Amino acid sequence: MANILLVDDSAFMRKIERDALENMGHVIIGEASNGKEAIDQYQKFVPDLVIMDITMPELNGVEAVKVIKTLDPKAKIIMLSAMGQDYMVIEAISSGASDFIVKPFQNDKLMESIHKVLATKEMD
Repeated sequence: MANILLVDDSAFMRKIERDALENMGHVIIGEASNGKEAIDQYQKFVPDLVIMDITMPELNGVEAVKVIKTLDPKAKIIMLSAMGQDYMVIEAISSGASDFIVKPFQNDKLMESIHKVLATKEMD
């Protein structure tokens, strides 16, 4: 299974994500509450996958994706977005995010996205 970095400014959402991902057999190797922390944690752990919120303080998810993809063009990042943020989702994907999921997410959608994104990693 994958080593995953969770990035969300809500500790409650990170807990929900952690529980869902660990139940799927994944390992959470780091957590961050904003985009700046995400970049630092990415460089420290080099995870197989990043699951990142879009709207966060200090540095939002879109900006963090841009930096991470500059550091590692093969980085795999799934963005989480609340409804009504379609323009941000489009920007995130065009900035290098591998996929996106609408919050609140359903576990089967999350699992499907992870499998899809990690399958592309094996082809890199």
